[in-house]
Amino acid sequence: MKVLGIETSCDESGIALYDSENGLLADALYSQIEMHTEYGGVVPELASRDHIQRVLPLITQVLDKAGLKRSDIDAIAYTKGPGLIGALMVGASIGRSMAWALGIPAVGVHHMEGHLLAPMLEENPPEFPFLALLVSGGHTQLVRVDGIGQYQLLGESLDDAAGEAFDKVASMLNLGYPGGPKISVLAEKGTEGRFKFPRPMCDRPGVDFSFSGLKTFTLNTVAACKKEGKFDDQDRADIALAFEEAVVSTLGFKCRRALRETGLKQLVIAGGVSANKRLRAQLEVMVKKEGGSLRYARPEFCTDNGAMIAYAGCQRLLAGQTEELTVAPQPRWNMEELEAI
Repeated sequence: MKVLGIETSCDESGIALYDSENGLLADALYSQIEMHTEYGGVVPELASRDHIQRVLPLITQVLDKAGLKRSDIDAIAYTKGPGLIGALMVGASIGRSMAWALGIPAVGVHHMEGHLLAPMLEENPPEFPFLALLVSGGHTQLVRVDGIGQYQLLGESLDDAAGEAFDKVASMLNLGYPGGPKISVLAEKGTEGRFKFPRPMCDRPGVDFSFSGLKTFTLNTVAACKKEGKFDDQDRADIALAFEEAVVSTLGFKCRRALRETGLKQLVIAGGVSANKRLRAQLEVMVKKEGGSLRYARPEFCTDNGAMIAYAGCQRLLAGQTEELTVAPQPRWNMEELEAI
């Protein structure tokens, strides 16, 4: 089965073609980062309008790359939610309309399920059951995964997601948007140990997260530096390092606790922040000490992309799931509500 995947949940238009027998055939991505940087974050209306311009040309590009025609597509998968309602409407409308015109089935995919299953596209994919850390601009969650659609939420952020905290701290450091990659680059120039930031919620039971206090601590540190009469490049680098270390250490601490509490040995990390090199390195060390293994997707499949939607959709289509002839995006959607296959 050849499945066309369409991702338009936020600020990236992702298209991919996945074959159930031969794997990923082709994919393409257009990022709106340059457009939104001017505003310091995603402007929903601009995102929606840009998706309208990009999706159809990207579909043509992917089909050409795969050497196929539209008539060769067997089914279409599109991101149904969660995400920005206008952006979701674009992908859902195009995907459902194309499926109707071609006389083929379509299925709406949960965006976070797409991220969770992205490591399945790698040569050495994880095996069920496993623990998943979903960490991005909108979500920070620990999920027990016993199979596709068999998800148990163990913990999540009670306020800012880790990726959102990265973006806000980057703004404090005058780094611009998006914050995660820029903080990581700047942190490489930081002085180890100059600043010691707290590890939020590590002194209490459970595996929930909270990054708003860490964000405030960072803001106060910036203010203290400015009060001393300076806030130079080295100050910014040292703060970036301390902040990144605090986030990574907190995520690692909670993952270790969840592994021990569940008895699971496989840890999967997914979402945009999973591309962070410091996070991967520290989790590799931690998981090895726990006698387990770590899995993640290649960097280009950590951020939003069409390949993860095509793959997740393909699995549900093979199980016989399809969507009615309606366009009904779900900007808020609990992943535990998904049907198991």
